[in-house]
Amino acid sequence: MLKTYQAPEYAYERCAADPRRPVVVIGAGPVGLTAALDLARRGVPVLVLDDNNRVSLGSRAVCYAKRTLELLDRLGVGESMAERGVRWQVGKVFHGEGLAYQFDLLPQAHHKMPAMVNLQQYHLEEALVDACMREPLVALHWKHKLVALTPKPDGVTLKVQTPDAEFEIEADWVIACDGANSDTRAMMGLDFDGQVFHDRFLIADVVMQADFPAERWFWFDPPFHRGQSVLLHKQCDKVWRIDFQLGRDADPVEEKKPERVIPRIQAMLGPDAEFELEWVSVYQFACRRMAKFRHGRVLFAGDSAHQVSPFGARGANSGMQDAENLAWKLAAVIEGRAPEALLDSYEAERTAAADDNILNSTRSTDFISPKSRASLRLRDAVLQLARSEPFARPLVNSGRLSMPTPYRDSPLNTPDEDAFEGGPAPGSPCPDAPLAGGWLLEQLDAGFTLLADQAATGGELPALALDGVGLERYDARPGTCYLIRPDRVVAARWRSYDPGKVRAALRKAQACPSN
Repeated sequence: MLKTYQAPEYAYERCAADPRRPVVVIGAGPVGLTAALDLARRGVPVLVLDDNNRVSLGSRAVCYAKRTLELLDRLGVGESMAERGVRWQVGKVFHGEGLAYQFDLLPQAHHKMPAMVNLQQYHLEEALVDACMREPLVALHWKHKLVALTPKPDGVTLKVQTPDAEFEIEADWVIACDGANSDTRAMMGLDFDGQVFHDRFLIADVVMQADFPAERWFWFDPPFHRGQSVLLHKQCDKVWRIDFQLGRDADPVEEKKPERVIPRIQAMLGPDAEFELEWVSVYQFACRRMAKFRHGRVLFAGDSAHQVSPFGARGANSGMQDAENLAWKLAAVIEGRAPEALLDSYEAERTAAADDNILNSTRSTDFISPKSRASLRLRDAVLQLARSEPFARPLVNSGRLSMPTPYRDSPLNTPDEDAFEGGPAPGSPCPDAPLAGGWLLEQLDAGFTLLADQAATGGELPALALDGVGLERYDARPGTCYLIRPDRVVAARWRSYDPGKVRAALRKAQACPSN
């Protein structure tokens, strides 16, 4: 039991085996719930099955990045998350007893959502569950365990076990969001490729009254934990997340015992510090992914498809961005507005994002846990130089914090044919900006939208006119227009509006044949 949170227990109700379901989501974690809610908002009925009947315990995923907050805001829970969580944008890196350097994740003004919000995962899951329960097109059923599945050319047969029956469900499409130890992946005989790291880290959620600022603090070789690293994050409800590096030989059972955890925290905070342990876990991690995220009518998202180290907050953020990328494409295929080939772009774009996350996470892990004396000397030299030399600061890697991966090589992009000195290129996420008393991202339509300056027209598509800060962020001048995808990614842009070019780019962005 947690001291600051009482997890709701959701009622079991067996779902009907019939009729055939358009989409079944396996797993009611952040990724599965996001996928279900996004599909439902696009008019697709979704059945969500989970073998548990509670949200996850412990802080687990903590940091939610601006791009993810913007997604959650579109789904109706972003503002409440930002209100309840801890907003932050400044990070500090310490080496030994001194500050090496600090950074600002959002130096620009005029954005609705903050750079980062810290919030325990159970709060996010509960908010998403509540939103799904209010959504008529989402059927959420607890205590439903997937025990077998049979892929077919036109769908999937699922065998589901509940407390009082075992039965089969037919689905047109299945989205596997059942985590790193995915039963769905195992049943299909699929596996990960990549690297498993043997270093162990301790997570301690601590309840205390402290006057530390709402910043990310990372220590290399601090005096209270020599030779290792420590990470501190503030969460809501007076809970603080502390990560201690333990090394390869640490015994995970012993290290979770209070008599081992409490002295570590006292060494950090002082012998007279008052605190209570909320939750403790010891973890190892991996940087790896499946070779393919789409296997016929079964699609994998989140940790079931890829894993990264926790440094940089790339796990839950990238998983929910998987869901956003997939939802509009699957809805378009189901409704007959696009061919199945559109789903191949989900795999192309999100495997590229997974590779980007894995690359950054692997580099972070190697910097945090050097594997040789030479690597350790190099790291410490970089940290020492960073105190006074600006050139060394970009080399410090305590976790490159989550940023959306541009889909530069996406088959859905129409490359630039006009010159742009700035603004988001095709494949890039749309930056937010104030717009007509609100915010740009709030006003982008759920479908394709033309974003333009005042001099352009949308023709057959909904259109928004940029002004003020937006004109600068999109490098817009008279005639400039952008074609925006339903997931608020740039599909194409031009210096003047041409209906034929817009139609061609629209077809390409939906993977439709050019003729």
